[in-house]
Amino acid sequence: MQHLSGLDATFLHTETPETPMHVGGMHLLELPAGYDGDFYEDVKAHVASRLHLSEIFTRKLALMPFELSNPVWVEDEDVDLDYHVRRVTLPRPGTLRQLEQYVGRLHSTLMDRSRPLWEFYVIDGLQGGRYAMYTKVHHAGIDGQAGAAFAQAIMTLEAHPEPIKPPRQRARRTNRYQLGVAELAGAAISNTLQQYVKLVKTFPDMARAVQSLVVPQPRSEGAGPWQSPKNLNMLGPRTLLNVAITNQRAYAVRSIPLAEVKQAGKKLGASLNDVVMGICAGALRRYLADHGKLPKKPMSAAIPVTLRAPGDTSSNNQVSMTVMTLATDVADPIERIERIRESSAAAKNLIGNIKAAIPTDFPSFGAPWLMSGLASMYGRSRLADRLPPVANVVISNVPGAQVALYFAGAKLLTYYPVSIPSHGMALNMTVQSYNGSLDFGLIACRRAVPDVDVIADYLLAEFQSIQARVEALDAPAAAKEAKQPAAQAEAPPAAAKATPRKAATPKAAALKTATPKTVAPKTAAPKADTSKAAPAKSAKRPASRKTPARADTAAAAPTR
Repeated sequence: MQHLSGLDATFLHTETPETPMHVGGMHLLELPAGYDGDFYEDVKAHVASRLHLSEIFTRKLALMPFELSNPVWVEDEDVDLDYHVRRVTLPRPGTLRQLEQYVGRLHSTLMDRSRPLWEFYVIDGLQGGRYAMYTKVHHAGIDGQAGAAFAQAIMTLEAHPEPIKPPRQRARRTNRYQLGVAELAGAAISNTLQQYVKLVKTFPDMARAVQSLVVPQPRSEGAGPWQSPKNLNMLGPRTLLNVAITNQRAYAVRSIPLAEVKQAGKKLGASLNDVVMGICAGALRRYLADHGKLPKKPMSAAIPVTLRAPGDTSSNNQVSMTVMTLATDVADPIERIERIRESSAAAKNLIGNIKAAIPTDFPSFGAPWLMSGLASMYGRSRLADRLPPVANVVISNVPGAQVALYFAGAKLLTYYPVSIPSHGMALNMTVQSYNGSLDFGLIACRRAVPDVDVIADYLLAEFQSIQARVEALDAPAAAKEAKQPAAQAEAPPAAAKATPRKAATPKAAALKTATPKTVAPKTAAPKADTSKAAPAKSAKRPASRKTPARADTAAAAPTR
């Protein structure tokens, strides 16, 4: 058996019907030319040949007596692939919007804890005869970095890779469905004692970390005796996103070229993550302005931060959370990114100082029933509707493979993530980089944010605005460089002075559009957001949703 850490088990204990704690992905697939097989059966055979490559496939939970301590992972020697790999057919016409809605429904249901906590859905019926795959895995056994390692177990670099060597045959230990009560109780006591020992050993580091947060730190440049840490005790303003949620989900996806985002960041002296945060912040600003609910105070985002050592691919959670500003009170997108860059640097410095002292394992005796009761009470009491939010939205940026991947012989066109909204943060915006693209997956409570696809459209519009502003900043420099050859050219003394070239105005600058992997017809770029609180008329939706392999963007019937 393998004990769950305190952090892993937290995702189990805080799970309620309104807040399922699984993560996943939605992939559009391109089958080989001339394919005439049964793709669903191919997927089952592909997964069956790779079950031994990741323990996530074959481990399940064994609960402790009376749930007095965290459960343990035990091996399931009889994995039912017909249950874990399922076939779904979309109704006609099979648009991407219908696929988004169906994935939202699938993501709203709890997983069966008596089985290994993973499910794959092979989806056909899409326009053009395409396929899609939706995957979900419980967060108790995986975080963002572990998910990337899990993908390596099922994805390949070639459509037809070399056969996988089968696992070594092992004798079946027992036919017991679950472990005995005495065995589980003994394991719970032993693990709890070990957790207390770990806590005592890390206490000095934790005390120093707390001191660094509470006691102001001295300045390094002598500009004063003390400097308080930035972003400490930051509370976000109340918005329509910060409410108690239901289990209904709305889902939307979009893609932006990775190279263009990197280029914009390079010109602005900002990181890729800073630009991503700026894009998300601008989209939220436009959306809230549409509803007349844009707060005067800047919104803040909860950002997952990995605690993993380099090369660690273990299937567990090693992650913490930090909070940083989104500068939604700033109208200019370039100035907003600069504010985000400063906040990001302060957050990284803070996490760097306390990273080693953040515990991922802690004593769990009595934790299951206590944490489950508190989570249920928090949701039913709707305290999230009244308490000030620690952050307004969750935004996560997960690095991924920059080469084409294949699954059961089909090429992955997209790598859209599907994550977790929660009480008080009804929207989660996660982006995964894959094969030259930034794939955004927006998941929200459908009651709180029924039109999450509007926010997704504003991601594209905001990136176009950022590109326009960057090009406007480059225009004077380009005009200055154009004057230099004329000034330096040799000419007779009596020659007339050359007329200087006029600098290109921002309106004349060519505006790049956010082209996805499969290029859709270009549309006119929206104007940059220049008002402090832009009215709804100034925030127009793009004429088309440019997403990979999108054949039809007509809205389907409501999810529920």
